[in-house]
Amino acid sequence: MAEVTLKRINKFLSEVGYCSRREADKLIDAGRVTINGVVPEMGTKIAPDDVVAVDGEEIKNTKTSFVYLAFNKPVGIVCTTDTSVEKDNIIDFLNYPKRIFPIGRLDKPSEGLILLTDDGDIVNKILRASNNHEKEYIVTVDKPISQTFIERMSGGIPLEELKKTTKKCKVERLGTYKFKIILTQGLNRQIRRMCDYLNYEVQTLKRVRIMNIKLDTPIGEYRELTKEEFTNLNTLLEDSTKTYLKNKK
Repeated sequence: MAEVTLKRINKFLSEVGYCSRREADKLIDAGRVTINGVVPEMGTKIAPDDVVAVDGEEIKNTKTSFVYLAFNKPVGIVCTTDTSVEKDNIIDFLNYPKRIFPIGRLDKPSEGLILLTDDGDIVNKILRASNNHEKEYIVTVDKPISQTFIERMSGGIPLEELKKTTKKCKVERLGTYKFKIILTQGLNRQIRRMCDYLNYEVQTLKRVRIMNIKLDTPIGEYRELTKEEFTNLNTLLEDSTKTYLKNKK
C-alpha cells in the first residue's frame, strides 16, 4: 500500500497560489480555513483527498504556471491584499486578471520596485532569506548630507522602538540632499527611522532594485520577469537558503 504524503495546510495554500504561508497562517488563525468542513489547528497536515476551503469556497490545486511581476509602485498605494480594509490597495490598483500578492512590503509614502506573484513557495523563500539579499534605494532628505551622516548610516543605527541596531550597509552620497543606500535587512520603516535618529527627515524614498531585479518601468506600470531574471533570482535564493541553514547550526 502506497504511503500517503501529508502536507501542512499553509504550505498547500501557498503552493496552489492562493496566498503566502504567512497570509495562510493568518487565515487559519482567524478561523476562515476549513478541512473537510472542520476548522483546523495551526500546523494541521492534509492528505491529497482532503477538501480545503477558505471562507466556504473550496481551494483546488489547478496551478500549471505562475506569474512573476515587477511593479513600479506609486506613492499612496498600500501593499496589502485585504481590499476590504484599504481602498488604495495594490491589488485593486493593478487589477491583474489572476489572483496575485506582493512579496514583502513598501510603505505607502514610498515608491518603486515591488515584486508580485501567485507562487507562494517563492514568497516563502524570499522572505526567509530577507536578511541576506540586497535591496537598493534612492532617498532625498530635508537637509544637506554630511560625511558624518554617511558614516553613521552605514555603520549601524540603534532603533530603540524596534530594540534592534541596523546592520552595516552601503551608503553613497549622490547630491546635496540625495543618497543611495543598499540594505540587507528589512526592518519596519527602516530607512525613515534611521534618518529620523540622525535628525533628518525623508522627503522621497524610491526602491530601485531587489536582488538582481532592477526598476525599469514607469510609475504605476508593471512587467513580467524575464527568463534570465527568474533563473538568476532562483540561484540567489538557493545561495541565501544555504547560508541561512548554515548559520542556524
